[in-house]
Amino acid sequence: MKYVIGVDLGTSAVKVLLLSQEGQVCGEVSASYPLIQEKHGYSEQSPEAWVEKTTQAMGELVRQFAGNVADIEGISFSGQMHGLVLLDRQKRVLRNAILWNDTRTSRQCQQIYERVGRERLLEIAKNPALEGFTPPKLLWVKEHEPELFRQAAWFLLPKDYLRYRMTGTIETEYSDAAGTLLLDVAEKTWSTTVCELLDLDPGLCPPLVESHQCVGTITPAFAERTGLSPATKVFAGGADNACGAIGSGILSDGKTLCSIGTSGVILSYEASKARDFQGRVHYFNHAKENAYYTMGVTLSAGHSLSWFKQVFAEQEDFDTLLSGVDQVPIGSNGLLYTPYLVGERTPHADAVIRGSFIGLDAAHRKIDFVRAVIEGITFSLCESVEIFRKSGKTIDTIISIGGGAKNRTWLQMQADIFNARIVKLASEQGPGVGAAMLAAYGCGWFSSLEECAERFIQPVATHQPIKENVERYHNLYSVYKRVYHQTREINGALSAFRG
Repeated sequence: MKYVIGVDLGTSAVKVLLLSQEGQVCGEVSASYPLIQEKHGYSEQSPEAWVEKTTQAMGELVRQFAGNVADIEGISFSGQMHGLVLLDRQKRVLRNAILWNDTRTSRQCQQIYERVGRERLLEIAKNPALEGFTPPKLLWVKEHEPELFRQAAWFLLPKDYLRYRMTGTIETEYSDAAGTLLLDVAEKTWSTTVCELLDLDPGLCPPLVESHQCVGTITPAFAERTGLSPATKVFAGGADNACGAIGSGILSDGKTLCSIGTSGVILSYEASKARDFQGRVHYFNHAKENAYYTMGVTLSAGHSLSWFKQVFAEQEDFDTLLSGVDQVPIGSNGLLYTPYLVGERTPHADAVIRGSFIGLDAAHRKIDFVRAVIEGITFSLCESVEIFRKSGKTIDTIISIGGGAKNRTWLQMQADIFNARIVKLASEQGPGVGAAMLAAYGCGWFSSLEECAERFIQPVATHQPIKENVERYHNLYSVYKRVYHQTREINGALSAFRG
């Protein structure tokens, strides 16, 4: 029996999965690392922490493995998007990585529009200039850390730096490159036009490869530290959402995904590079070759729940926190939550807006707040579903993965709020499974990712919308959508008081 490893480099932890040729998860290890948030709006991490924790996790996975390590044939990656890792000419890290949820770069986003033009940027990069993307970060470093920026020879995305440390080779692939605003999405090349208009050296951009491409084998040093064979092949991998799509079977038209991790996404497959959403949702290259996907994003999805737990129920695990949530009626006894903890992306590209509880009453209990949080997260994701439906897409079945797929009440809530059939998979860890599938396909086990999906992906439960619940949630959703517009000015005034 042969095996592959999928590495999912997330915002809070790295997860390492071992999958067999039959698609069975045979091992799983995770290791967490901290965020570095020195100022309001800042979000950074140490790239060295990614390497250290991944090495530890992979070593533990190998120690748990009862078979022959030579049978672990390949490794591939899923990674958090948009993060900036700067390397000098000796390939040394110049500073902490600036992450996707960092919001310090509003002024740089405006500079991008002034230099490139909004319409031209959408034509080339298919996405608007948002604080989380990579070029605003490059411009910020160039302005605020000019001596450091002059030393920069390459920028990498987070999982690409991790892979470099395992192989010694530098490259990125199209699904992650599409999240930089520097890729011509339709032509699959770095845009010299955008680089030149932003006065960024195109040489900073790493070479481009396909997600299933083998980029080498692990170094002897990494093999020694983990116990893996030095002959283990390494494949380029993909952005977390692209890998989540692969690991959930979103590989043809009509397939839609709801993924709730730190952030949350509604993702829909696109065969064409020509659709125009005018920047209302993201448009990226898929990790499947010559395919695309569109995606709406809630920045603080699972983050909202973990924040609530950390602040109000630190000693409880998530199962305990959610216990009894099914006994709270729709609408959380008149309590409404908006998940704008770090701003929002879809449908409101707003770095200033912040979250709120509306309707607080002395009779509310902690479990009412918990129900309100997960309802608010799901309402935010529903705004993306609504955009897709208004564009003419039919969304009647949605694959649900991530934290939102671990709780039956939350799955039924998704069915009722989205008014769609929700399908739960045997493994809700789509990105890690998708990364492993890219390795399996790259190793030649299957003739296509679709064939691999038939083996690796197994639906285990379905939740149908309940008519009366759909109607009640429809009424509450209309109230939810008013909160953003009626609190925007207040949040702008409060921003001056944030530490």
